[in-house]
Amino acid sequence: MVEIGYTMMCEQTPPGQLVDDVAEAERAGFDYAVISDHYFPWLEEMGHSPYAWSVLGAAARATERLPLMTYVTCPIMRYHPAVVAQKAATMGALTGGRFTLGLGAGENLNEHVIGEGWPPADTRHEMFREAVEIIKELFEGRYTTYHGEYFDVDSARLFDLPGDPVPIAIAASGGRSGEIAAEYGDALVAVDPDAELVGLFSAAGGRGKPVYGQLALSYDRDAEAAKERAHRLWRWSVTGWKVMAELPAPVNFAAAAQTVRPEDVAGKVPCGPDVDAVVEAVRRYTEAGFTHVALVQIGHEHQREFLDWSARELLPALRRL
Repeated sequence: MVEIGYTMMCEQTPPGQLVDDVAEAERAGFDYAVISDHYFPWLEEMGHSPYAWSVLGAAARATERLPLMTYVTCPIMRYHPAVVAQKAATMGALTGGRFTLGLGAGENLNEHVIGEGWPPADTRHEMFREAVEIIKELFEGRYTTYHGEYFDVDSARLFDLPGDPVPIAIAASGGRSGEIAAEYGDALVAVDPDAELVGLFSAAGGRGKPVYGQLALSYDRDAEAAKERAHRLWRWSVTGWKVMAELPAPVNFAAAAQTVRPEDVAGKVPCGPDVDAVVEAVRRYTEAGFTHVALVQIGHEHQREFLDWSARELLPALRRL
C-alpha cells in the first residue's frame, strides 16, 4: 500500500503555521511529512521562505510518530556537506530515528545567493557525489578527513548521532542522477511518475528501496476558486525541471510562466473537491513503482480545510489504492 505524506511547503507558509500544520497532519492520519528547503519562493506571490531546519527542529517536538524528511536539501553550495551531516544527525537524534535526509543537486534559485555562480549540470553531479560521500562517512561517527576536487573536510566528527544512521533519499531526474541515487541512496526521490526512471534506479542497484514522489493539488469546495489559486501560485511548475533548475529569481519564473494559462495548470494539478481526481493522480505514481507520495496543498490559507477534508474523505479513499 502506498504511503501518503504531507508537505510543509516553506515557499508559501509562515514558519509558525508550518509547525502547527504538520502537527495537525499527524492527527489527520498522514503517514509521513516532507519539507522543502529553499532560500526563495518560486514566485513573489507565494510570499514566504523560512529556514527549513529551524522549522524541522520545532516539528520534531510538535509531532510524536510522524516521520520527517527534507524534500530536498542541496549540499553542494549554500550548505557545506559536513554541516548538512551535522544538521541531519541532530534531527535523527531529536526525532528518535524519525528523520530521512532527502538530498538533491539543487536549483540556481536558492544556491546563487552565496555569490559563486551556478555550475553546469555535469559539475553539479560531480560536486553532489563528493558531498554525499562526505555525509555518509560522517554518519558512521568516525573522524573524517576528505580531500576532493570540490570539497575538503579536516578531522570532522559528529558527536550526536541517532541509534541508526539517518537514511538518505536522493533526488534524480535522469540517467546520471539515477545512477548516483542507486549507488549512494537508501531511497529515490523523483518529481514525475516516471516508470522509466524507477526502472533505471532499480536496475542500477535500487531494487526494493523506497521511491518518493510528490503531487500538488488545490483543494477548495469551489472548483473555480481552486483553479484560480493554482494558476496564481503554481504556474511556475509548468516550465519543467530543466528550466526550474536554472532560473535565478522569482521574477524570472514569473516571466517564464507569462503564457501559462489556468487550464494548463489544472491539467497537471487536481483542482476542487473531487476525491477521485486525486486518487487517479496518485495511482499514476503507484503504477510507475512509487511507494510514497507526498501531497502539497496549494495556498497556506487553505491548509486546515485541506487537512479536515483529507481526514474525512481523501485519506480513506487513498488507503484503498
